[in-house]
Amino acid sequence: MSPDAHLNELGEFLKARRAELGPRTVGLPDPPRRRRVGGLRREEVAQLTAISTDYYTRLEQGRLQPSTAVLIALAQALHLDDDQRTYVFGLAGKQTPRPRNRARQKVQPQLQRLLDDLSATPAIVLGRRGDIIAWNQLAAALITDFATISEKHRNFLRILMTDPAMRTLYADWENVARTAVAQLRMEAAKYPDDPRLTALVGELSVLDPHFRQWWAAHRVATRAVGSKKLNHPAVGELSLDWDTLTASTDPEQQLVIWTAAVGTPTHERLRTLASWATDHQLDVPSED
Repeated sequence: MSPDAHLNELGEFLKARRAELGPRTVGLPDPPRRRRVGGLRREEVAQLTAISTDYYTRLEQGRLQPSTAVLIALAQALHLDDDQRTYVFGLAGKQTPRPRNRARQKVQPQLQRLLDDLSATPAIVLGRRGDIIAWNQLAAALITDFATISEKHRNFLRILMTDPAMRTLYADWENVARTAVAQLRMEAAKYPDDPRLTALVGELSVLDPHFRQWWAAHRVATRAVGSKKLNHPAVGELSLDWDTLTASTDPEQQLVIWTAAVGTPTHERLRTLASWATDHQLDVPSED
């Protein structure tokens, strides 16, 4: 779709949404007499968004590319939901603003059920900033008992950088940690105003010189697939492949799983570790 086509579609969308709303819905007084056509008038939308009627008219005609501030005002005035906001900002070629202070994430029920069924596969759910918001018993047995870590500190990168056991567990700890820093840098680009991310960067910058160096390098990476070698204290050397699945119901939640080919020593050692985890009944989060 060309830029002009995007703006034309934006104008058509604004007209359609305006037609769905009445004055009372948006807090305006009812008109003194019945209107021939339902919906808000252009001048009423302009009034709600503090722009001129001429400016708004040109928006509906696809002749203007609105600023982020105007789009925010329009989204509020026209009572757009999250999907509609994303659509409108995309048509205007803008990134959808995200609230500065958002509630802590909870694992999607679908992912929690999947975690519960993965008794022989280590898996965790990562949220924003790489926060660990859910895990299964085998993941706790493989990496660390996440339940013993306070929720505010239950972040994958923070654990990597601050828990000395991680430097022994991961055979190539430096590369793993450097990649995790690059992934956080990618998150920072998406959410530059996230106060918790800013606090995490500040804390790790004080605690670890490696982090300061790697953060300053501005390397970026996405979380996708890869392989890792672990030296587990209970079952020995593990060669694991990891993959990332994004939840369609919440793209900010990613399921990370570790697997090994059937018949390999690692696969057998994972089975042994799974049996150990079941016997010890490590705590895992559950649905409310």
